[in-house]
Amino acid sequence: MNLQKPTLVHVIAWTTLASGVVNLFWGLIASGTALATIVGVICTPFTFLPTVLGVFELIYAAKLFSNPPQIIKPSTNIAVFEIASVLTGNVFSMAVGILSLVFYNDGVVKDYFARLNGTLTTAPPSAPQPPASAPDSEPASTSVESAPASEETPAKPKRAPRKVAKK
Repeated sequence: MNLQKPTLVHVIAWTTLASGVVNLFWGLIASGTALATIVGVICTPFTFLPTVLGVFELIYAAKLFSNPPQIIKPSTNIAVFEIASVLTGNVFSMAVGILSLVFYNDGVVKDYFARLNGTLTTAPPSAPQPPASAPDSEPASTSVESAPASEETPAKPKRAPRKVAKK
């Protein structure tokens, strides 16, 4: 299976890798800062979330970079969590998440992932269908008398003029 990766897939892989590294450092710095205070010890579980997201981003980016390509689906979940990372103050990861979602909706990227996963459905070429009824071998009569009455269109009834209320 020799698939050429589109440029947008490379962009998704590189930005996801960069966001993963940023999230790893962001989470470690936030955890270290939180552990330095008494109140921060209570909030430490929330500071681990960017670190966990960073690990998932690194794993997904490695799968996108693999050669030969692995069977993998577009990870919109990671992109959504990247956007949600703005809650921890990471604006870079939010921008990467928005770009990833936009790129996942591109036709070339959708087609690449569909071919990669073997789910590309192409419509089989359809053979020309014979007409529903064969034409009569006798020529049609042009006389008005032989035309059926059901094919005539009725005349449109005329509407009465509108009455305007007097003041």
